Amino acid sequence: MNKFTLIITVLASSTLYICTSCNKEESLTSPYIEGLTIDNYPVIDGSTSTLPLNTIITCELLGLNYQWVENRQTEGYETTVWWSVEPEIKSNLKRTFDRCIKSSQTHHSFINLIDKEVDITITVRTMSPDEKAYAAAKGITLIETPIAIDAFIVIINPENQLYGLTTEEIQGIYTGKITDWKELGWGGLEAYPGYTQISPFIRDPNSGSQELMDLLIMKGLDYINLPIYEDNLIWTMMGMVNRIASDPYAIGYTVYYYNDRILRTGDNLKTIAIDGVYPNKQTISDRSYPYTAEVYAVIRSDTDRSSMAYKIYEWLQTEAGRKAISKSGYTLN
Repeated sequence: MNKFTLIITVLASSTLYICTSCNKEESLTSPYIEGLTIDNYPVIDGSTSTLPLNTIITCELLGLNYQWVENRQTEGYETTVWWSVEPEIKSNLKRTFDRCIKSSQTHHSFINLIDKEVDITITVRTMSPDEKAYAAAKGITLIETPIAIDAFIVIINPENQLYGLTTEEIQGIYTGKITDWKELGWGGLEAYPGYTQISPFIRDPNSGSQELMDLLIMKGLDYINLPIYEDNLIWTMMGMVNRIASDPYAIGYTVYYYNDRILRTGDNLKTIAIDGVYPNKQTISDRSYPYTAEVYAVIRSDTDRSSMAYKIYEWLQTEAGRKAISKSGYTLN
């Protein structure tokens, strides 16, 4: 063997070793579920607030490291800040990883699951009546299994001096019976004496937080005649938070995890007590806070028991799965 042939042989062997190592690394085989890889990972959809949980579940199952990352977006004079979970993954695999995870918001994630466009959805509520009707028309039934606890919270601007409201007072605001903050004990800003009109904001129908508002607070009561498609109707949770943060007389609602872990609003937003109990990890965990809400893993009842989707659904209910859920910051149910 001449010198040139020897060099080629060594290079070829090195290349084969490197490529074999790359293929081994890029297969991303699950340490928990036999046969699960990034290539056959099912598509998991969910609500806006459960996206970090969805991402952490996927990272844990594929043996990937991940971290919380601060994001900033500036439009004009307003800067929006939020936190997301980002996997430590090579750029050539990022597109494949992103294919595994969707965040279509609550209603659309249910529709996608019913239409068999995704395999699992993770949400902070069960199906709404119209989603159940849609599923029935398609001949589909879903299995909804609680895997964690969140909470419905009411938010106001930090310049508002109120500490809390009762359920009846919140109902009064949203039915139009209470229109002035003075009726509730706050006299408004000193810079604008005499102006204390309440600005109640609502979410779009079928959003997760709106369904929780309807179910937990309003319980069939008629809302004040808020103008649809105008200023009082907010189409995203980020939009709701931004409106509350910019209006001292506003009131709205979201879910605890979104506010606490994704937005981390701090002094920019004020969460209030309801019926004398303030929402935090302890009061949500022991359910002394009156409006806790289950987080559900949802699959179709006809899901093949041998499929990776069903194996992930089962894994979420194991001790390893519960540890992964806890790492996201959610309270376990």
